[in-house]
Amino acid sequence: MMTVRKVKISIGERETISGMLSLPDDYTKGPLTCVVLAHGAANNMENPLIVYLADGLAGEGFATVRFNFSYRERGHKAPDSQKKLVHTWGCVFRFLMEESGLKPDRFIAAGKSMGGRVASQMVAEGSLPADRLVFLGYPLHPPGKKEQLRDAHLYEISVPMLFFAGTRDSFCDLAELKGVLGKLDASWDLEVIEGGDHSFHLPKSSETEEAEVCERILNRTVNWLRH
Repeated sequence: MMTVRKVKISIGERETISGMLSLPDDYTKGPLTCVVLAHGAANNMENPLIVYLADGLAGEGFATVRFNFSYRERGHKAPDSQKKLVHTWGCVFRFLMEESGLKPDRFIAAGKSMGGRVASQMVAEGSLPADRLVFLGYPLHPPGKKEQLRDAHLYEISVPMLFFAGTRDSFCDLAELKGVLGKLDASWDLEVIEGGDHSFHLPKSSETEEAEVCERILNRTVNWLRH
């Protein structure tokens, strides 16, 4: 069982963003792992996969926070600057640790595409003290430009990482990703979603329901966090 609570998170003197806390009923008992889930560039915190994971993780005993980046809060489509994205992630982390009323023993940074990339860059530079990272479709390169890899900072990360990757992801060629993972010093795990695109949507011809994909991603995350 779990409860969901709306929150407002300050990211400046006159600016707030919306967030949602999904809390297991027994979150005050024993050690607590908190997962922050950041959305991708083209969606917001109501992205179905983000919501499913937030509530599903809470149902399995993990407190979760999902939030809107500032540009989405204002109804804009174009993402904020890198500086603003980093600032917002940092404010959400401070909210979790100082204002949420929670006392996390472990902090997990997770994100869909851009949200996960920004978190990983912060972890690499030491400004986000995550214990683990979860990538829901890492944007390794722009579509059609496999030579422009966004991998340099990944080699600076020392915490365990879990990657979910679709075989039809135009932002993440699977062979290129496996090549990058093979060079990492940190421990990592890879879960491949057969037929999945950048958002893990499947072809209409697939016999697998997308609800099954969401359940698989949730179960893999839960098992990974428990070991």
